[in-house]
Amino acid sequence: MAADKDNTANISLIEDFRPRLRKLIEIEFVLDHLNFLDNDNKDLIRTKARKESNLKAVDLLIDTIIRIRPLPKGWFREFVDALSAGGCKHAATYVEDSPPCPALEAENDNCVRLIELLSPSLLGMKTTDVCWDCFSKGILTAEDREIVSTECQNRGNMGGARELLRRIVRFPPGWFSTFLKALQVTEHNDLCKELTGESPGDNLIVIECWNYIGEGEGTCKACSNEGQMCNEIRSAIPFICLPQVPHSVKFPEKLFPPKAVIVLRDYQMDVARPALEGKNIIICLPTGSGKTRVAVYITKEHLDSRRKEGRPGKVVVLVNKVPLVEQHYSTEFWKFLKNKYKVERVSGDSQLKISFTDIVQKNDIVICTAQLLENYLERAHSGDDDGIKLSDLSLIVIDECHHTQKGGVYNHIMIRYLKQKHKNAKLKKEQKDTVAIPQILGLTASPGVGGAKKIEKAEEHILRICANLDAYKIMTGNLGENKKEPHKKIATAEERKEDPFGDVLKGVMNAIHIHAELNPTCDLGTQNYEQWVVQKEQNAAKEENQKVRVCAEHLRQYNEALYLGKTIRMWDAFSFLDKYFDEELKKKVAPEDEEAIIKTDTERFLFTLFKDSKVKLQELAKLPQYENNSLAKLRTKILHEFTSREKARGIIFTKTRRSAIALAQWVQENSKFEEVGVKACHVIGGGGQSVVKPMTAAEQRDVLNKFQNAEINLLIATTVAEEGLDIAACNFVIRYELVTNEIAMIQARGRGRAEDSSYTLVAGEGSGVAERESVNEYREKMMSKAIDKVKKLDQEEYEKRIKEFQIQAIMEERVRTTKKKQKGMKKESPSKVKFSCRSCNKPVCSGEDVEIIENMHRVNVTPQFKELFIQRENTSLVKRLLDYESNGFIACKDCGQRWGSMMLYRGIECPCLHVKNFLVTYDEKRKNVNKWSELGIQLPAFDYAEHARSVAESSEDEESM
Repeated sequence: MAADKDNTANISLIEDFRPRLRKLIEIEFVLDHLNFLDNDNKDLIRTKARKESNLKAVDLLIDTIIRIRPLPKGWFREFVDALSAGGCKHAATYVEDSPPCPALEAENDNCVRLIELLSPSLLGMKTTDVCWDCFSKGILTAEDREIVSTECQNRGNMGGARELLRRIVRFPPGWFSTFLKALQVTEHNDLCKELTGESPGDNLIVIECWNYIGEGEGTCKACSNEGQMCNEIRSAIPFICLPQVPHSVKFPEKLFPPKAVIVLRDYQMDVARPALEGKNIIICLPTGSGKTRVAVYITKEHLDSRRKEGRPGKVVVLVNKVPLVEQHYSTEFWKFLKNKYKVERVSGDSQLKISFTDIVQKNDIVICTAQLLENYLERAHSGDDDGIKLSDLSLIVIDECHHTQKGGVYNHIMIRYLKQKHKNAKLKKEQKDTVAIPQILGLTASPGVGGAKKIEKAEEHILRICANLDAYKIMTGNLGENKKEPHKKIATAEERKEDPFGDVLKGVMNAIHIHAELNPTCDLGTQNYEQWVVQKEQNAAKEENQKVRVCAEHLRQYNEALYLGKTIRMWDAFSFLDKYFDEELKKKVAPEDEEAIIKTDTERFLFTLFKDSKVKLQELAKLPQYENNSLAKLRTKILHEFTSREKARGIIFTKTRRSAIALAQWVQENSKFEEVGVKACHVIGGGGQSVVKPMTAAEQRDVLNKFQNAEINLLIATTVAEEGLDIAACNFVIRYELVTNEIAMIQARGRGRAEDSSYTLVAGEGSGVAERESVNEYREKMMSKAIDKVKKLDQEEYEKRIKEFQIQAIMEERVRTTKKKQKGMKKESPSKVKFSCRSCNKPVCSGEDVEIIENMHRVNVTPQFKELFIQRENTSLVKRLLDYESNGFIACKDCGQRWGSMMLYRGIECPCLHVKNFLVTYDEKRKNVNKWSELGIQLPAFDYAEHARSVAESSEDEESM
């Protein structure tokens, strides 16, 4: 067990430093010393290096090491030794978790950048002479020297120089000063001058400090000199010891670029002041007004003050979306604080989450998803040594803090805080030691009104958020001339006079109503109809009425097509239906060597109905005169923006993932847009609840980076891009047939950050969208008034009211916890639960047959269950996680109903059940269950060792036959 834990920690360490290792490892030399890798893997890695690049080969090496199971004893030591023996000692220091301090690392990075910048000049060096001198001084290995010499012979002096420069930068810090000496010895005074900004000689600055101490006097291990550092040099290069440097010496700017300095505007400093005094506050500033920059400044001042006082400081920045982790890290916290503090980021899809406790301990600032921190707080609460306590932290920054409400993960964290705060008050009265709790800083652009219709309720909503965050005050700023408000316009599209495509769809739906004897109580193509038909499907499943259940499923798809036809192209609606029926037909075709899957009379009726309507729908979908007018309005608006602006850049927000993808395709396929320079792409959410394949965090980042770099100038997005994401300054924002609440409206409008930006709502006449937008505008004004009222409250009255809300929140949490414990204690035996196919009602299994993997995946590995399903490849989604992968799904052998997915868990095939695809009978009562957590049963943990033994024995039996 200890070895497994060590392996996990070592692999995590290698993964953490992958970006560094990619640059520091020379793959060819290292492979020669790695004996725990077989020759096949080595050949693959060498081929990758030869055909693609050394960087790609290092990636493959790391992936190969991570994939090996089991890892041989002593592999890690061998890997470290191989790096050292292969001339990659700097890489070895990272793998051994002994990297240089952040200051030295930043210094070394600057030196590498300088070599890259000045490489055109350096390529003219006398390569052979410099190579030998570098070798004699220990910054080139014998292998390096041979390769550089060979390059000189084969590709000339410049080719050899290029290879030499590529290799010296892989050495540990200190190589730069050695390289300068080598240039000086080989009479390259001009190159020395270019690299240092001075002529060589007495004033040549040798940068090889390994132990910078404090702000005053320092000692350099490399030269053992002591002295007071020149203030001018210190301010320019704050983390390098330069003993007895003459004031006349000037460092070139390109070697040490100026530190990123945090400069706050007056309104930003005003809102920050209470936090700088150590008080908990909420900062409420409009999107794009620099809330995060203020948080960075407060973080710096907080850590600075604690350091001066000799107290430890630890800051955690919480976000509610994975893409925000990287954004806050790279564009704000790391950018401004990297030279003084250790900054790291971790999210749920990061390898670093495995060692989250270590990450928090080793760094000063950690940016992470809120759920990750909550998980580790719960571990500590449960007595796990690997957990994190609130007392370990000194400041928590909560981004988009308006989500700190009932049921939210932010609130779970803050309830822990409030409980400890009130315990501390009791301990203080008893004159006992209190437990440290962190300072809280909340950030939001729009706390909203919580659905309030009156100002009193809106004020109560604001006070509850202040109470949940234990805020001393909610701070708003007067932006003055810095305030940017986009021009707002509502573009209303006339209703279609004719909709033959929609009429055909409604005709099909009415035929299904008659067949299933259904009488809808609301208009087709509406959200109310969607809710009605979902309820019908659930009731029919419980009643085992397959006729109504299947008809309701199909009606739901036709209703979606009606909605798509109203908002996007008819062709998109037709393609959606055509794909759905194609997938349904595939379900009814068994794989080879299997019995045919039976179609019921109702299924035949439904398939025939679509087949008979398909040609007509296909023809109508091609007729532009029947397209919806909202799309025409959108086309006009996009063309106007791109023809009236010198550099247009905008976002279109739409309701569903499917409509975002379809609108992007519509733009890309329209030659008019191409003529005016529109380059469009969609960005959608990463959750897996939708039938549309989600976007991964990496895919989202890729699109947003392209948007930032102007490779894309029009984003079509779902609400994932409304909140938090720091999207490049846009000069127009369009909300297309989309209205939610006042918070989303403010967030979307805030995406238009450029000067002279516009905000347009495109809405169909009679859709109610424009009316709901007016309601949101009223709520926004109500929110501002409510915040003003809260700010004007007497401090004593304010604290009294939020204390009441805090006590109420703690009591409600206690009631919920008690109920949860009681529910856990009452968990029934799994034998009381039976599962049957949702489609054909065939009995499938008992709860006794189901086991749980990692407290997450419910699997049935019994031989009896294996006989009941067929397995198909899921081409639309392939998952690969740490210990398992899923790339296929399982379906009922009789009717083709999908039951779940086929997981490969540590080498064992495990059919994973999705409970929503079954009809659950619990204590003889049929139930519709969407989540496993809704079942009050305790499932046993998956016994990997036992199943692995069974699989091995059955394999041996097959081989002996």
